[in-house]
Amino acid sequence: MGLFNVTHPASFLLTGIPGFESFHSWLAGPLCMMYVVALGGNTVILQAVRVEPSLHEPMYYLLSMLSFSDVAMSMATLPTVLRTFCLNARSIAFDACLIQMFLIHSVSMMESGILLAMSFDRYVAICDPLHYATVLTNGVIAGMGVAVTARSFITLFPLPFLIKRLPICGSNVLSHSYCLHPDMMKLACADITINSIYGLFVLISTFGMDLCFIFLSYMLILRSVLAIASHEERLKALNTCVSHILAVLAFYMPMIGVSTVHRFGKHVPRYIHVLMSNIYLFIPPVLNPLIYSAKMKEIRRAIVRMFHCIKM
Repeated sequence: MGLFNVTHPASFLLTGIPGFESFHSWLAGPLCMMYVVALGGNTVILQAVRVEPSLHEPMYYLLSMLSFSDVAMSMATLPTVLRTFCLNARSIAFDACLIQMFLIHSVSMMESGILLAMSFDRYVAICDPLHYATVLTNGVIAGMGVAVTARSFITLFPLPFLIKRLPICGSNVLSHSYCLHPDMMKLACADITINSIYGLFVLISTFGMDLCFIFLSYMLILRSVLAIASHEERLKALNTCVSHILAVLAFYMPMIGVSTVHRFGKHVPRYIHVLMSNIYLFIPPVLNPLIYSAKMKEIRRAIVRMFHCIKM
């Protein structure tokens, strides 16, 4: 028998929010608005960085990468989420579920890597401003983008195969309106130790390490800022980091919450698990364009000029 010659269901059944099925049609409206804000806001930022010459700098190239990852995350979850909540169409083919799982986890890891790259950008800009232009060249930024994408693909490439080797001979009902690795492996009627160990390894070696390096970069930034004599200059330096700090909190706080509930909240109601996962996947793509357009006047000016040109 081949490695993948095991029993699989032809499809999985997705779930909205357990216990709130009667409210799904009411929740469809807010979800649609969130997708409109996420896709529209991030697309506007991408276009503003593309057409505005003053934004052709490392910080804004990294911001455009973050916006692209938010668009990709929204596009990865949108089809099944809207079908589940708007049409009550819960079925998804087995292979399509594997593809969606890989895309969601890959894009999430890419966003973590981009946030790390953005923290390095802030570190160089504040701690070594004289060498900023020579350190963060266009080639270095492009290399960061390639490295972040390659890391996600290489690290998560085994996931679909780790799921495909597991026999699923019981329930085929997933706990979310999209496909995730922990959710799928729990349906297996076989030993899932390898999947659990590999998932934990990926979590610690990528997301965990990224968060540690982001924290370290801000410790170094804070030390450098405190050495500045002028109070106004200190505030000005810290203000350039506010948008990135808010983006980091919007990404990692829900992730830590999901991980905590998943590991230690075995008696927590199922709908809490689902709501935490939805917050983790849906909120960052909505908040990031709002954060950066609100806190960065250069982005606001570029967006205003772009729309003014469209009206002309």
